Amino acid sequence: MNPRMQHPAALVPGALDALYALGVATRNCGLPPRLIGLVQLRASQINGCVVTMDSHPKLLQASGEAQERLDAVAGWRSTGLFTPAERSALALTEAVTRLADTDDPVPDEIWAEATRHYDQVNLAGLLLAISTITLWNQLNVATRQVAGVWE
Repeated sequence: MNPRMQHPAALVPGALDALYALGVATRNCGLPPRLIGLVQLRASQINGCVVTMDSHPKLLQASGEAQERLDAVAGWRSTGLFTPAERSALALTEAVTRLADTDDPVPDEIWAEATRHYDQVNLAGLLLAISTITLWNQLNVATRQVAGVWE
């Protein structure tokens, strides 16, 4: 399969730099990089983005993440492999990624649990990481970008 077009972020002047800058800012908010990677992987799974479902596990493995945990991200609720803080970040990721699925997409209990583990800057970083990867997912899926090949 071929992509429908060259990646939109590469075509619009300044877009790629802006997306990369947002990613850098998110990584500088004090969250562990592996947590950001897990959140990005979970959002990508929900959004059906094969490009990031292919690339993010590789990046996480390179940073020392265990394959067992990578395999369990989609079913994180059913395993004890994730810390309470990671579980709250994954719950927040699912809620924010599925905004249109319910009348109260980010329930108070999910938000409250996240605030038990993360301060305001960390929460801002999580929200930006979720939103940024979702934008990448939308661009990749809409243009049918191919896993392992980025244009």
